[in-house]
Amino acid sequence: MSDELMENDENRNSCECKRDKMREEMMMKIRELDFAIVELGLYLDTHPDDKKALCLHKEYCKEVKELKDKYQKVYGPLTIYYPCNKWRWLEEPWPWERGNY
Repeated sequence: MSDELMENDENRNSCECKRDKMREEMMMKIRELDFAIVELGLYLDTHPDDKKALCLHKEYCKEVKELKDKYQKVYGPLTIYYPCNKWRWLEEPWPWERGNY
């Protein structure tokens, strides 16, 4: 393979790795926020007057919604409930085919 082709191939692989890393980081942040929202909700069940917890819950709900919207615009739907312009479920490998389960 010529040096130029090898360099292009390396650049493409580097971009794909960065994209995969960004995707993984976004998913991790979504999971963290979802967990925090559930835990704060459980806490608020027994401490409904805790204004700090309520404020955090609202903040995390807003943040996770924005992050999920951003993720889904780039990588496709997270769930069947997300409206999109086309049916993208079959365009990429299933989670068990990527090893991300």
